[in-house]
Amino acid sequence: MTDRDLIRNIRKRIMDSKKLVVLTGAGISAESGVPTFRGEGGLWRSYRATDLATPQAFSKNPVLVWEFYLWRRRLISKCKPNPAHLALAGFESYKPVLVITQNIDGLHQKAGSRNVLEIHGSIWRVRCVKCGRLRDDDRLEMDLPPVCSLCGGLERPDVVWFGESLDEGILKGALDALMSAEVLLIVGTSGVVEPAASFGRFAASHGAYVVEVNLERTPQSPYYACTILGRAGEVLPELLTFEEISQK
Repeated sequence: MTDRDLIRNIRKRIMDSKKLVVLTGAGISAESGVPTFRGEGGLWRSYRATDLATPQAFSKNPVLVWEFYLWRRRLISKCKPNPAHLALAGFESYKPVLVITQNIDGLHQKAGSRNVLEIHGSIWRVRCVKCGRLRDDDRLEMDLPPVCSLCGGLERPDVVWFGESLDEGILKGALDALMSAEVLLIVGTSGVVEPAASFGRFAASHGAYVVEVNLERTPQSPYYACTILGRAGEVLPELLTFEEISQK
C-alpha cells in the first residue's frame, strides 16, 4: 500500500465512523511554540520542572511553585493554535470529535474544539486545596499565593502533578470513549507517559483502528494499525480534508 493509498484508507475509515476520537500529546503543541518543561533544557532558574510540579513542592513553597506556573502561563499565552488544532476543531462541523489531551495549554479550546477531556488538567484553572472549588483563572500577574474567596484556603494550579492520580471522572470518560471508538488518532505523544501510553492498545483491544501521527515511532507503534511520520500540522489537515468528505 502506497502512502497515498494509506491516507485515503484512513480518510474513509474516519468518514465512515460515527465519531472521531483523538488523543493528543506535547508534540501537537510544540508546533505552536509551546515549550516542553521536562528533560533537556527543562530548567527554570535552577529548578527542574519535575522538582516543582509536585504536591510536596507546593506544600513547602507555594509562592515558588506559583512563580513557575505564572512564567509558564506567560509563555503559553503567546502561542496560537496551529493547523493541527484547527483541523480537529473544524472537523466538528462534519461529525462529533472527542479530543483527549495530555496538554494543559488550552489550545484545543482556543482553536474552537468543544469536546475536550483534559486528563492532566489545565493551567488556566485553579483549585482550592481546602474546599476543592474549581474556577477559571487566566491572569498572568497576581498576588501570590492566590487564596480561595470562599474558604480562605490556598489555590493551586488545576493540573495533575507528579505522584498524583488522574481525576477519576475524567479518566472514566476517556476510557469509555476509547472502548467504543471505531477510529483513534494518536497525535504527538511520546508513548511513555502512563496511563495515556496504554490508551492506544486499550482502544485497539476493543476493535478500534488506531493511527499514530508523530515525528518518530514510539514504543507503542508496533501495537497500532499504522504510524504516519510527519508534523501534525501537515498530516491532520490532509487526513481531515473537507473537499474529499463532500465528495463521499
